[in-house]
Amino acid sequence: MNFEFTAQGLTGGEKVVQRVLEIVPGAASWGIMIGMAVLARFYPLYAAVIIIAFYLYWLLKLLYMTFFLILSYLRLASERDTDWLKRARSVDRLEETLEQLEQAPRKDGLKERLSAYCYLKDLQRLRRQGERPPLFSEIYHLVIVPVAGEAKDVVEPGINSIARSVFPPERIIVILAVEERADEEVKKGAEEIREKYSSAFCDFLVEYHPDGIEGEARAKGANTTNAAKKAAEYLKGKHIPYRNVISSCFDSDTVIKPDYFAALTYYFMADPERERSSFQPVPVYNNNIWDAPGITRVLEAGSSFFQLIEATNPETLVTFSSHSMSFKALVETGYWPVDMISDDSAIFWKAFLRFDGNYKAVPMYTTVSMDAVVADNWWHTLKNVYKQKRRWAWGVENFPIVVRGFLKDRKISLTRKFKYAFKLFEGHVSWTTWAFLLTIIGWLPAFFAGKDYSHTVFYYSAPRITGTIFNLASISLLTSIALSLCLLPPMKDKKNLFRRAGYALQWLLMPFTIIFFSALPALDAQTRLMLGKYMTFWVTEKGRGSGRSAEGREPDTLTR
Repeated sequence: MNFEFTAQGLTGGEKVVQRVLEIVPGAASWGIMIGMAVLARFYPLYAAVIIIAFYLYWLLKLLYMTFFLILSYLRLASERDTDWLKRARSVDRLEETLEQLEQAPRKDGLKERLSAYCYLKDLQRLRRQGERPPLFSEIYHLVIVPVAGEAKDVVEPGINSIARSVFPPERIIVILAVEERADEEVKKGAEEIREKYSSAFCDFLVEYHPDGIEGEARAKGANTTNAAKKAAEYLKGKHIPYRNVISSCFDSDTVIKPDYFAALTYYFMADPERERSSFQPVPVYNNNIWDAPGITRVLEAGSSFFQLIEATNPETLVTFSSHSMSFKALVETGYWPVDMISDDSAIFWKAFLRFDGNYKAVPMYTTVSMDAVVADNWWHTLKNVYKQKRRWAWGVENFPIVVRGFLKDRKISLTRKFKYAFKLFEGHVSWTTWAFLLTIIGWLPAFFAGKDYSHTVFYYSAPRITGTIFNLASISLLTSIALSLCLLPPMKDKKNLFRRAGYALQWLLMPFTIIFFSALPALDAQTRLMLGKYMTFWVTEKGRGSGRSAEGREPDTLTR
């Protein structure tokens, strides 16, 4: 479908529809919270019944999510020792490999059996659908790393991790996409990295994105799009087919495992719809996790868990942070949006609409590691955590554009449109409202209880029901603590056990954390969109130990 994935330059009825849809998420969030508070004040019995019903729904949802979190973690753990390079090469010999797998004796361990089962199913689906991939020897990787203000010590570890890949380095092309407005020290660092690692890859380019291009926002998508266009010219000059290239957009602090590109190659080759798919690894924030305060650790673990849970439902999975896709699909989609903040998810929605719903995100059961937010002091770190979560929550800007696209597209079924639109809407509204309902608004009926309510049986039963629900919810909390400890990187100091115990106890800060560093930033973002105070991109301040980090910039507010 020919649809401009943008909120800029709209006129007439389309502009009105866009503006109304921008108001909807924030109005819904504020309406739910204010409505429940008013109901609790004047009709506490009715409010209490609704709150208990919500608690029950929340408990069922929490247990459901915990179940799939465990399944997803087991799937991730089952691939920990997989030889991805061997698997990728085996796709070239599809029939021979399938014959060996179908006749192979059953594996002993649960994780080994799960990995072997998924491997077999992948190749059987590939044979059944008949869409054969390029040969392993024909596949190239293009890695774009955008740099706005990140210092060399933040960027270089990620480049070093790519250089240590087991995938043949002569078929990896790296582009450092540097903002022209960046400090000279940042540019100097980029050139030093290029000089140091240029011989480690097929090619290593540094591309500078001009500032102030008409129609572009100061956003990462504009920078990566500029680099991708230069890459298209480069590949054409080298006579490398776009369909043979897997493009990856990594945050500047992304560090990968040596077998990451081998795993990505396998997922790409084994997927019959590889040219209509994005590939999403599980992000973990382990690069500097032991330098981060407890609140940051808990929040980043929650982000990883969310991606693990989402991975169990590929039908509604959306790209987030570092991700990959066919370069052919990227070119046909028109690259990343150049005027949006939430480009990581926007590229998925843009491709979804471009191909009339014939597009999906494929979960990869491998991890990429990034930096947790760390600044020069505790207070500055908390401020930056808030700003980072607000920027993530600004993904709500996709909602009005996606719904406008659905209204125009006649090829996507009504059922799919509703499912995706509702998930996008419900995800943002629940992000904002649930924490307030659980920790503050839920207690208002008892606070405002009058004689009519305080003399009812329900008034005396409600605390017991609530207590039982929260006791059952502790199962999910304990599971989250255990899994978060499993995802933590090893420590070298002698206080390893004590620090891990302290990390587990930091989960008790969850009620405070989820209000002030999750729900409140999300409400902030939705309110800004509702009022037409549009955000610009803010570069998250990153740091490792005492190393200097990128300078964060306060997001401005703009009006169209």
